[in-house]
Amino acid sequence: MARIILFNKPFGVLSQFTDMRSPTPRPTLSTYIDLPGVYPAGRLDRDSEGLLVLTDDGKLQARIADPKYKRGKTYLVQVEGAPSEADLQKLRDGVTLKDGPTRPAKVHLIDIPVLWDRVPPVRFRKSVPDTWIEITVHEGRNRQVRRMTAHIGFPTLRLVRWSIGNWRLDGIAPGSWITVDPD
Repeated sequence: MARIILFNKPFGVLSQFTDMRSPTPRPTLSTYIDLPGVYPAGRLDRDSEGLLVLTDDGKLQARIADPKYKRGKTYLVQVEGAPSEADLQKLRDGVTLKDGPTRPAKVHLIDIPVLWDRVPPVRFRKSVPDTWIEITVHEGRNRQVRRMTAHIGFPTLRLVRWSIGNWRLDGIAPGSWITVDPD
């Protein structure tokens, strides 16, 4: 049976086990996970936090990452500014980025979520409000959610992937992981 790991990736950690590009070592998955044979199913950029799924099953890894299997990826996103319903509707309709149009996203405003403190903290500006939104996408382009919010004029300040399909981050502390059964 496939082994599936749900990991709460902290800010600043690479979604890989080694860092070959930087002359100064950066934190990687190997800092937190010492299990041979598991690999990330998809990626989460270094500036983002939250759920990363790892598995030792190559076919399952491909199915988790492939948009055709319809596993929605839900993000809690703190943006600079206060988007209106009209702004959010643009994301719901799909926006056109440099690499083409996005699929429609499920988007709504949310209250400030109860999350762990981020290190380093998000910058705070008295003169510019910030807003939290929840976005669910069914594709996984490079830095897609950040590019989508910037496209409509609201840069992302903090991005936490909360779920992938039925797998959720509930109860998993940053830098911790659990093993789950395939769903």
